[in-house]
Amino acid sequence: MQNRYTGDIGDFGKLGLLRRLSMSGLSIGVNWYLTPDETHNNDGSHINYLKKSSFSDCDKQLWTVLGQIVDSGKRAVSELDRPDILSASFYSQILDFTGAGKSERQTIRSQWHSHAVQRLRNCDIIFVDPDNGLIVPSQDGKPKSSKYVLPSELADYYNAGASVIYYQHKARLNDEFYIEKNKQLISSGAFPGAESIGLKFISTSQRYYFFLMHPEHSNLISHCIEKMLNSPWKKYFVQI
Repeated sequence: MQNRYTGDIGDFGKLGLLRRLSMSGLSIGVNWYLTPDETHNNDGSHINYLKKSSFSDCDKQLWTVLGQIVDSGKRAVSELDRPDILSASFYSQILDFTGAGKSERQTIRSQWHSHAVQRLRNCDIIFVDPDNGLIVPSQDGKPKSSKYVLPSELADYYNAGASVIYYQHKARLNDEFYIEKNKQLISSGAFPGAESIGLKFISTSQRYYFFLMHPEHSNLISHCIEKMLNSPWKKYFVQI
């Protein structure tokens, strides 16, 4: 996540999903995986949904509040850490590798992650929001690894008792590629007993949300998802 994305179509989808899950009675934690803003592209400009009433049909309160944030010009993750948007615990510390060598990056990340685990330790569901999704081999240990989540980080949350949802950006690959990567993650043995669901957000740029659920949470979470897919959100989310 970057501050410049605040209030865009991606936020509307992910927060809409989390607001639905909060109806389960399970407590929510959010790690934004906040990184410094980049300037080499126009990402974050997907805000035309705020002019389309079909999106307000999904969640009028969320649509209205995000519109107010975008209109105010205060596009920062801190503007989302509010109970009227989502009743949750938030971890918004920036993961910044600027000027750091490889060993220093490892130290920075380890300390950052430890603080996140401590901050979100009492949550039933933890959502992680890296820019790109699961780490790929070409970026492991590199400066841009801050834009990815490590499987070990997901496992730490899961093995502390939380069900985990991770964001995955869709590149020029088909659904099966990402579904298989998620299956490999579960079969690694790091998530004992985990049950999984995948959702694809199909508006504008396509995005995935993969769930690694503890069995005691799965019925509640699945019920929330089923209700969501039978609401106006069904135009924008599909289960994969």
